[in-house]
Amino acid sequence: MSNELIRLVDIRMRFGNEDVLKGINLSIKDKEFLTLLGPSGCGKTTTLRIIGGFEHPTSGDLFFDDVRFNDVPPYKRHINTVFQKYALFPHLNVYENIAFGLRVAKLPDKEIRKRVGEALDLVDLPGFENRPIDAMSGGQQQRIAIARAIVNRPHVLLLDEPLGALDLKLRKDMQIELKRMQQQLGITFIYVTHDQEEALTMSDTVAVMNHGTIQQVGTPVDIYNEPQNPFVADFIGESNIIPGIMNHDYQVTFAGHTFECVDRGFSDDEPVDVVVRPEDIKIVTDGSEQLTGVVQTITFKGVHYEMLVRSEGMNWIIHSTISEEPGSTVGLKILPFDIHIMEKTDDPFSLPLQSNATAVEEEENAE
Repeated sequence: MSNELIRLVDIRMRFGNEDVLKGINLSIKDKEFLTLLGPSGCGKTTTLRIIGGFEHPTSGDLFFDDVRFNDVPPYKRHINTVFQKYALFPHLNVYENIAFGLRVAKLPDKEIRKRVGEALDLVDLPGFENRPIDAMSGGQQQRIAIARAIVNRPHVLLLDEPLGALDLKLRKDMQIELKRMQQQLGITFIYVTHDQEEALTMSDTVAVMNHGTIQQVGTPVDIYNEPQNPFVADFIGESNIIPGIMNHDYQVTFAGHTFECVDRGFSDDEPVDVVVRPEDIKIVTDGSEQLTGVVQTITFKGVHYEMLVRSEGMNWIIHSTISEEPGSTVGLKILPFDIHIMEKTDDPFSLPLQSNATAVEEEENAE
């Protein structure tokens, strides 16, 4: 039996003459952590606002538990929202900020104290009840905003880039905390971000969006390892995207060489796009290289070196724990499992922001 909680069916949204959403179809499961991921202006926040009832779609249907919810006002949807700007009440202390919704619902004081205490424990802020809001740090205010949202025990929590105002270390800490809270609460989280690391770290499911369309839906592992088009491959982490020819099942030619791969189901001699992640290109010195190239630049990234290597008329991004000096010649090897084949697409919105492996080649051709 399906545990689907929310379903969006051909949701379209137009603002003036601009189509912001162009037919969104998405299924969200009960108790799932789903992230809407994409660049600014792709329609992810508009999608979130439609789910919350803050926007009404131009066309299409929204279902909760198979009941059409298009015309249900926000306060009847059992949904709460945490915004990037936390919108806390500066004249109320921590306790009263969290208790605000419960007082509006006219719950007994005993029940309010119980729920606020539970919420403070969940966000790891017990004992902070009487603190003024302006005495709390950014990370603490973010936790208070979450506590205020969950204290009403919603079925769904919407989070619109809530970590955007935090510094890097605190943001990473809060990614772990949010996932822990979601699992402990057992409610559905729908999260909006343009940060790929946040999406991959926290989510059960990621929906990658671009120009008002959903490009791919899947687990973080699937999205990273099996991108369905060049945009997803390029947006989720760094990628080398190279044009190639699928000779036949399990064999592809690109960068002037023929490689074994694990993909099948393409037509013989079909033009394809080939994706190779930077960390999957091995620098070898044992004579097993398939390509050779000259190191252009090297940057230390903490856990690895990032090198730009010129080979076969293209620049390749390579991540390696091996350091090579600029100007040196290196051997490169790519294993079959690390080569991912994608169909060519005519959809301009699924094209990558910039194809790393071919960018320099295109620039030289233009000159």
